[in-house]
Amino acid sequence: MPENLIDVRELPPQQRHPKIHDAFERLDPGEALTLVNDHDPKPLFYEFQAEVDDFDADGYTVDRVADDEFIATLPKE
Repeated sequence: MPENLIDVRELPPQQRHPKIHDAFERLDPGEALTLVNDHDPKPLFYEFQAEVDDFDADGYTVDRVADDEFIATLPKE
């Protein structure tokens, strides 16, 4: 299991993005946040791309492992 993993599936939707942003801010450059979500986090990707200067959009990946489980990697430059 990745060291910087956050599973937001049990959180209310309004708490998810703030928690993800907080976890990402704590990363050191070169690290990545692994996110487990119940839907494709495409809106989060666009939010990070527009608002987070040290988000490495080119290194972003997302894998659908089940109908309700998506694992995304958000790298920090």
